[in-house]
Amino acid sequence: MMEFLFVMVFFAMLLLMGITLPAIIAALIVATALMVVGGMLTFVIKIFPYLLLAVVLVGVYRHYQRKKSR
Repeated sequence: MMEFLFVMVFFAMLLLMGITLPAIIAALIVATALMVVGGMLTFVIKIFPYLLLAVVLVGVYRHYQRKKSR
């Protein structure tokens, strides 16, 4: 899916800028930047449930540690 998105963004940039060497380089840079941002967003969405689980576990651990020290 991400590869398809990369190709679509690359060709869209080429169509917008015209097909010249600087346009190809600019399209590669823009498409790569969009793919990096998209990849990071996908990673955050995939890891989010585990981050929430870690926060809940730390909260539970601190709650029981506070009760033991009284």
